This record gives sequence, structure tokens and C-alpha cells, in this order.
Amino acid sequence: MTIPLKSPNPQARYRAVFRCINGCPGDHPLNEVIYHCPACNDLLEVVHDLEPLRMTAPDEWKDVFDSRFMRTFWPFGSGVWGKKEFVCPDVEDENVVSTCEGGTNLFWAEQLGLRWGLEDLWVKQCGNSHTGSFKDLGMTVLVSMVKQMRHEGKNIPAVACASTGDTSASLAAYCAVAGIPAIVFLPKNKVSTEQLLQPIAHGAVTLAIDTDFDGCMAIVQEITERNNIYLANSMNSLRVEGQKTISFELCQQFDWEVPDLIVIPGGNLGNVTALGKGFLMMREVGLIDRMPRILCAQAEHANPLYLSYRRGFESFEPVHARPTLASAIQIGHPVSVKKAIRVLRQLDGAVEQASEEELAEAAAEADLTGLYNCPHTGVALAALKKWVRQRKVGKKDRVVVISTAHGLKFSRFKQRYHAHELDGIESRFANPPIEVAADYDAVRDTLFRALEARTAHIATRI
Repeated sequence: MTIPLKSPNPQARYRAVFRCINGCPGDHPLNEVIYHCPACNDLLEVVHDLEPLRMTAPDEWKDVFDSRFMRTFWPFGSGVWGKKEFVCPDVEDENVVSTCEGGTNLFWAEQLGLRWGLEDLWVKQCGNSHTGSFKDLGMTVLVSMVKQMRHEGKNIPAVACASTGDTSASLAAYCAVAGIPAIVFLPKNKVSTEQLLQPIAHGAVTLAIDTDFDGCMAIVQEITERNNIYLANSMNSLRVEGQKTISFELCQQFDWEVPDLIVIPGGNLGNVTALGKGFLMMREVGLIDRMPRILCAQAEHANPLYLSYRRGFESFEPVHARPTLASAIQIGHPVSVKKAIRVLRQLDGAVEQASEEELAEAAAEADLTGLYNCPHTGVALAALKKWVRQRKVGKKDRVVVISTAHGLKFSRFKQRYHAHELDGIESRFANPPIEVAADYDAVRDTLFRALEARTAHIATRI
């Protein structure tokens, strides 16, 4: 049986604009090519007119969202565009560029919870998306707006981004779907082979630059500013609008109950900004009546937000990000830091860090329970494990870890871990193949020794 598509109040006229995060006067339409406030040069954010949204009762909105979720009504089956009125009402349906992103599964991490003493642990598998990362949630909005602007006659010859891997893959794929040229700037030899191949396969102009992400970011900003190329990095707040639907989707999947704690890895900090913004918006229109706590997890080698948190967010200083296994968050000067700090303050948020050993071991331990984690999700898992040990998480708290990318994009990381090739890491959960002679007795003896060892691993508790 097909559930009929429900509609919100037909009298409502939904509206959103760009506005300065510091409150400088002046609104800017979403189809204007602008990334910074003309008055103070700080970032902009998308601000929605809430009154039209409030013309539909919260329970009716929930029915609308449920009638659209992962169905074939274009474009509302997308987990992002099913919340179009809350995300980007300015794009006409025929200009939406979508791969039916969102709708990713909630993995009940029962076995990992048993190991760590948590009864209600979940992992939101955002990597189970078209290009294998949560970046798709924001890129569908940005590329759709570019297609809308080109439809309106604006001269936008291409879209460009700097990336540590996942953003470039997503941009390349969505531009390929839309028939729009894409340009990606990657730090040379600092992304996985899988991440490098994705933009190449999708036909993007791919430049490997001999610098780090922050160096790529500086170059792409200059290129886009001088050459009328549209910028796709998270300083463009259209990306945040798509990514904030993670919050909506989590509540929807929990029958509109709000988790107690959400753990999310942070690099350029657009993701934690989006997560918090989604919850704040839902509360403002009455969809929820309480807020979760957010824990942002950073790699110790790229931890400027953590250091600022330790100072009570009284100051923020960029750092030189050192090489980390969590390469996508090897960012020392995050562009969305002001937005992230504001959100964390509003949601009683916190920041934790994870060492290289902690993130690798946490990812591998969780893999033993049926997950398959990227190293960035390993950072979030390691931060949660530290909090559990410090008794900052209740045994019965509903905890959600946001997995930002699919582990298959980081096969080399997995291979090196299980081969004991990661410097300074014990690889306590390594499980390499066992070479054995083609002899029954040898196979039997080896097999039962291995089963005994595996049983001991399964019984491990923190």
C-alpha cells in the first residue's frame, strides 16, 4: 500500500535568506553568489522565516515528513528534500539535483554497547550514501542552487572545492548528475586512493597540490573569487542546510524522541554546526521540546576546537594540523569555528580529543561488533569511550555516534592496522589471515586456538 503524499499549509510562503552570523544588517537572497558579509567579512548563514513554518502544526509536519520519507515522490523521497521547506525553499523541484541521499540506517550497536556498558548505543551510518559520506546531504542543496541559478541565467561556469577527500567526491558526483563542470583541489598524497579515484571517475578537473588542506583552502578561495567559479566548501552555508537534516532524520527514526547524547567528529566544523542548527530549528517550530547534548570529537593531531574548549571558548587559535589517520579532519584552521562554538554553547556541548592509537583501536574494536568504521568515526568512538570511562555518560542514556563516511573508502587504513603496520599502535584487535599447511590436523589445531582467542576478544569489557 502506498502512503499518499501529504502537504503542509498551502497558504504558507516559505522564505530563507543569507544573513551575517554577527548580526550585521542586510539580507541576501540564496541565489546571490556571496559567501561573506559585505560589512564585516565574516561568514553568512541561512536564516528561515519561521512564521510560515509555524502555520502547519508540529504533528502535521511529522505526518508530512513520514509520508515523503524514502518514497518515489520527486524530489521529496530524499532525506534532505523531504524537509525542503526547512532547508531550501528557493529551488524549484525541476532543478533539484538528488541521488536520494539521506535515509541512512541507524545501527543498533548492541554488542559494542555491551562491551562498553551502554544499553542504548546507536551509530547513524551516514556513510551509507551515494558517494559514501555525509557530505552528500549538503552537496545536494548547493549543487541544486547552482542549477537553479544557471536556469535563471546566471553565469556560473563551474563549481570548485578544496577537500581532504569526501567533499571532492560528493561535489564531483552531484555536478556529474547535473551536467555542471566540477573542480577539486586536493592536498597531494594526503587522501586515500579511493577518495582520489572518485572525483577522477566523475570527470572532475582534479588538482593535487603540494600543500595541506588549509593551503588548498586558501587557493580555492582566491580562484573562485577572481574567476566567477562557485565555491562549494562549508563556508558556503547552503551546505549546512542539507547537513542539518541529520538532526531531523534522527528524531524521525526514533519516533520523534530526542537522543541524550550525540557524538560527531569535527574538522572544518560544518558538521557539528549543522547538527546543532537542526535541533535548534526543530525546537523553535515545536517539533521537539528538549535538546540533546553534543560531543564534538577531534583528532589530537588537529585539535584547535578542543584546545579552545579547554579555555572555556574564551579564545580560539588555529594550529598547524599534524598528519593523522583521520585525514579528512586534518584541519588546523576550521572556517566554521564561530558557528560551531555558538551551537555548542547553546546545546551544553563539549569537545573531546582522541590520539592516533585511541582512534585506531576504537574503530577496530567496533568493527569486531559488526560495524566497519572509517578512521574519523574512530575518533568519535574513541571520544565516547573516554567519556564512558570517565562516567560522563549514563548506562541507560540514548547515545548516537555519527559515522561520517564508509569504511570501504579507507581500506588501506584497515589493512595496515591488521598487519601491525601503523607506527606506535599496538593493534590489539588485529585479525590477520592465518597461514596454515593443507593438513587436517594442522588446520584443526590452528582453528581451535584461533576460536579460543576470538572468544576472549568478544568477552572484553572496558
